[in-house]
Amino acid sequence: MDDILVRPSTDADVAQIAAIYSHHVLHGVATFETDTPDVSEIARRRSDVLSRGLPWLVAEVDGRVDGYAYAAPYRPRAAYRFTLEDSIYIHPNHLGQGIGKLLLPELIAQCEAHGAKQMIAVIGGADNPGSIRLHEKFGFRHAGRLQSVGFKFERWLDTLLMQRPLRIE
Repeated sequence: MDDILVRPSTDADVAQIAAIYSHHVLHGVATFETDTPDVSEIARRRSDVLSRGLPWLVAEVDGRVDGYAYAAPYRPRAAYRFTLEDSIYIHPNHLGQGIGKLLLPELIAQCEAHGAKQMIAVIGGADNPGSIRLHEKFGFRHAGRLQSVGFKFERWLDTLLMQRPLRIE
């Protein structure tokens, strides 16, 4: 893992980010999206996150983006303004290799610096042991399960909610 660089994303990373996300849309349940957004839509989403002063990070190996993580508002209403939702996606060829363990603590630190007080993980499919273990490792606790709230790949899916308080000063 020493050769993995975690850094802020750039415009030049967007196509690789879109390709990683596309795989998860088409083959996984980490996202409940069913149609792959194009590169311009991913660029728009990234721009929205960055315009709020929130982090969008990538994990780079040998000049290639092998994973990314970002934080976005948990809900749009003003009372939720100190609560963020994290998202982490790893290139399918590099799952389980520790990239998430590098991205998540940096994401948490940047969200704390931003002044956020809570972070929520909404884990799609609720049977994603890698994501659950990753979040548990960094202090997230189970906060609930929403049953049969998504329908993808001809089956009903649950979501698992996990929550972590951020540094309160």
